[in-house]
Amino acid sequence: MKLSIQTTRDDQRIAWLTALAITIHIAESALPSPIPGVKPGLANIITIICLIQYGWPTAAWVAILRVLVGSILIGTFLSPTFAMSMSGAVASIIVLGLASRLPGEGLGPIGLSLLAAMAHMGAQFFTAYSLFIPHQGLFHLLPILMTIAVVFGISSGIIAKHMINRIKQL
Repeated sequence: MKLSIQTTRDDQRIAWLTALAITIHIAESALPSPIPGVKPGLANIITIICLIQYGWPTAAWVAILRVLVGSILIGTFLSPTFAMSMSGAVASIIVLGLASRLPGEGLGPIGLSLLAAMAHMGAQFFTAYSLFIPHQGLFHLLPILMTIAVVFGISSGIIAKHMINRIKQL
């Protein structure tokens, strides 16, 4: 008996966008970082674009699949790095889901990206503290890490905004 799986246009869109996000995720993992484990989160630009262009379900699939497949390809699956990345992705997706339900026009790409980056960093911090470094001294890093999240969140939001504007022109 031959098993045939039918794919939809949404399935193909999610696969394509996930592949793009994974490519960015892998390229970013090779970048040096002044603070261990802190990266700009450029793959999250794709998540913001997905949210605005296609809605929360597509953005959630892309974000979670990016972390899963990206960690397998990089070799960090089920490692502390994976736990940190997945906790951040889940937190940011939850926050984006809530933010996308705001009345009116809601937040634009910059506001959404800022919220997502702060949720991502907050979840990573909580995961690091809960599972790996349960030391009060870690809280001294929290203001620095959240400031970095604000800078990277705004930067990614600006890039996402320009990309969305460019897509609308096509």
